[in-house]
Amino acid sequence: MNQDINPLLSENQTLHGTMPFHLIKTEHYEPAILKGMEIHNQEIEAIINQTDAPTFANTIVALEKSGALLNQVSTVFGNLLSAETNDEMQAIAERMMPQLSEHSNNITLNEKLFARIKAVYDTTDKAQLGKEEQMLLQNTFDGFIRSGANLTPEQKERFRQISAEMSVLTLRFSQNNLKETNAYELALQADQLDGLPESALHAYAQTAQEKGKEGHIVTLQAPSFIPFMKYSQHRELRQQLYMAYNTQCTHDNEYNNMEIVKKLVNLRLERAQLLGFQTAADYVLTRRMAEKSENVYNLLNQLLEAYAPTAHKEVEEVQALAKELEGDDFQLMPWDWAYYSEKLKEKKFNLNEEALRPYFELNNVIGGVFGLATRLYGISFQENKEIPVYHPDVTAYEVFDKDGSFLAVLYADFHPRAGKRSGAWMTSYKEQWKDENGNSRPHISVVMNFTKPSGDKPALLSFGEVNTFLHEFGHALHGMFANTTYQSLSGTNVYWDFVELPSQIMENFAIEKDFLNTFAKHYETGENIPEEMIQRLVDASNFNVAYACLRQLSFGLLDMAWYTRTEPFEGDVRSYEKQAWSQAQVLPNCEETCMTVQFSHIMAGGYSAGYYSYKWAEVLDADAFSLFQEKGIFNPEVANSFREHVLSKGGTEHPMTLYKRFRGQEPGIDALLKRNGILN
Repeated sequence: MNQDINPLLSENQTLHGTMPFHLIKTEHYEPAILKGMEIHNQEIEAIINQTDAPTFANTIVALEKSGALLNQVSTVFGNLLSAETNDEMQAIAERMMPQLSEHSNNITLNEKLFARIKAVYDTTDKAQLGKEEQMLLQNTFDGFIRSGANLTPEQKERFRQISAEMSVLTLRFSQNNLKETNAYELALQADQLDGLPESALHAYAQTAQEKGKEGHIVTLQAPSFIPFMKYSQHRELRQQLYMAYNTQCTHDNEYNNMEIVKKLVNLRLERAQLLGFQTAADYVLTRRMAEKSENVYNLLNQLLEAYAPTAHKEVEEVQALAKELEGDDFQLMPWDWAYYSEKLKEKKFNLNEEALRPYFELNNVIGGVFGLATRLYGISFQENKEIPVYHPDVTAYEVFDKDGSFLAVLYADFHPRAGKRSGAWMTSYKEQWKDENGNSRPHISVVMNFTKPSGDKPALLSFGEVNTFLHEFGHALHGMFANTTYQSLSGTNVYWDFVELPSQIMENFAIEKDFLNTFAKHYETGENIPEEMIQRLVDASNFNVAYACLRQLSFGLLDMAWYTRTEPFEGDVRSYEKQAWSQAQVLPNCEETCMTVQFSHIMAGGYSAGYYSYKWAEVLDADAFSLFQEKGIFNPEVANSFREHVLSKGGTEHPMTLYKRFRGQEPGIDALLKRNGILN
């Protein structure tokens, strides 16, 4: 292939130097990755072979700036592998992941390079460095140690093998999950539509049409699965769909993830022990606010104790309603939970989530969420069709700061499709940094799987989807407000159990009347969302909150059970899982189901020994938002303080230092318990 015309290797003439997605073809990735590695190797050689004594500038900063091309190419490729993949890209990933892993190891295990880093680390007067420089030096030194720089030659060889094997296994885990999700469909007969709302029927008919079929088809993608579980009156079909969802990657086919799970867990343990840690969690948590496993368990157990009594009461209440409707012999099962919970919510609060959808038309919600950022931070958003995008579904925006200067590019990708993995996430195509050319601004992306427009109806979101949007947009603000010198300390490059604070704090606005009134208008009549409907939303905001908390705690306990092991795992994945989270389970157990084999967060997504972060950050966000509530939820001084001390600082200082600078105190769990109505 002629590399002269590879858009990944040529200067971008696009606005703000954005990715020339319109020019990139699948065959461009591999040569660009190989070229990126080649140039990176030359840059590393130049650092090692210089005759000058090692200094912060010629070694640490030079290393920080090396690999720019490789970073850019692998970022685009990695992002699209999640958002717009195909078989060809997955085949490239299978080939390139071991090579990229080897390339990374060649750098972190390079003895001459580490000798220079260690010399700088040992001889530099840290007090003479600024806070950012101190953090960069510490991170660089620690990063090399954690990547095996101090190991013996034999151990280094094994470290390389482990890294290469893990890179392939995590990729395969995710691919299997995506393929299992895409392979399943439930075709509904005309007499199986009872209870399903119009929005779901439209969507199921559209899915059938897209697949070239008649009737209605339900899939395992969230916007399809969730409404069916909530509203279908056909219990046997709910059970069928629930079991399909919760047995993904357990079947006797090429997408089974059981062996992959065992290998990943054992490789992570072996890597940790090679580096002198007892468990994989010990290795992970030394670079977290939680610091050690006992602090994580302390949080999980505190919350379990606080929420479990209420969670059991919530289940009893749903069970009682189900018996009232179905008879005394009725036994509530997991596939009944969403259905009867929804019925109870309607009964208690006169709140039907489907009745809310017409007030959450996607374009209005976008206006509301962007408007919130304008109100809090003074920033503005301008759609720009000149900026190339990777799929017609994606919209690109220029973001401007309150003084009118350019702040960031934001890509928004809202709807499910076959090439996109499930869930919602924020990522970046370019991070922020400062150099001799000025402040290089970031290109941020939010990716969701929201209800699609269907027929003559626009995309009408559920209240849960509005929450998800606010959450991912909080991450986006963290990326867009980044204002640091070094890219590796910029934006969301913070401790993993701090990264959810900016996202979760935004969810608090979802039930604030003053926020909802800015955008929640009926898509046909233009009428504002009725005041009493907002009140019902507020009243219902803690509905089954303890059940939801225990669900999250069960995931955290499962995660910790896998990664606090001191011995390799040889047992049965299913039964180990059931045992691990048993104390947080409040519904009957189904033998065949297995979460671990599709739990991408902890197996393939960077949350191994880190899933507790969601609850950890919830404690932080409840405490932080209480300051907004005290001073006024749109208070620009509080917002600017949050921007200045948290959102713009990235990983330049310890998160607790940044948090206390904003909040004036360390957080406790009381604000969360009060918000959830557990503490009065």
